[in-house]
Amino acid sequence: MTYPMSDGQFQLVYNILSFSLASMMATTLFLWMRVPSINAKYQSAVIISGMVTFIAAYHYIRIFNSWVEAYEYKANSDGAAHDPVITGVPFNDAYRYMDWLLTVPMLLIEIVLVMRLSPEEASSKSTTLGVAAALMIILGYPGELIIDEAGLGTRWMYWAAAMCPFLYVVYELLVGLAGATNSETNDKIKALIFRAQWVTVLSWLTYPVVYVFPMLGMKGASAVVAIQCGYCCSDVISKCGVGLLIYRITSAKSEIEKREALLPQ
Repeated sequence: MTYPMSDGQFQLVYNILSFSLASMMATTLFLWMRVPSINAKYQSAVIISGMVTFIAAYHYIRIFNSWVEAYEYKANSDGAAHDPVITGVPFNDAYRYMDWLLTVPMLLIEIVLVMRLSPEEASSKSTTLGVAAALMIILGYPGELIIDEAGLGTRWMYWAAAMCPFLYVVYELLVGLAGATNSETNDKIKALIFRAQWVTVLSWLTYPVVYVFPMLGMKGASAVVAIQCGYCCSDVISKCGVGLLIYRITSAKSEIEKREALLPQ
């Protein structure tokens, strides 16, 4: 549903969508250009990190265009700033959930791929975490469509359902994979992986918080603006920020293995 917006509200969402899009594009370019410098066994993690931001950039283009098409500014002779008017074209935020359905499982896989796990363990963890992440998105989407006060009880129901796989993923990141993190022999790499896990969890914690904004009294345009700004900030941290951490981990591991290969046997 599209709500009347003030000029300030429209411009805020416009600018943060633009910033998020630029961040995704720049991160994609950097990650993919750095792939040749990474040891072959870790290149998949960096490529997947770049795919995450590339897919996100595509969907941010669609979200941005949908936002612009939903409103327009009428020409005024007085030159003063006026609020945009609704064009009748609905703002389609479903692109964001289609993005998450693809990228959230990949975000977890890229972390698993840089850890000290056997191929069998990595495959198993990637599958279970990927399925749980996809289930979380699928369960949360129907509630996201409900902003009107009359349906907030149903929105709470979908929020609670999505929190079940969400809590499972958080548990696996912080507890289930703790052994693999602690098995790292290099303190720098261990610290980077630990940071990637916590940055992912902390950035993800903003999603269920933003989800309940309408249930906390925000209505109409205010709810839409708060949701868009919150999700954009979370996306930049969880996709761009974690992607760059994955690059730092793979780069550090590649450098260590390169030095070890040069040591006399």
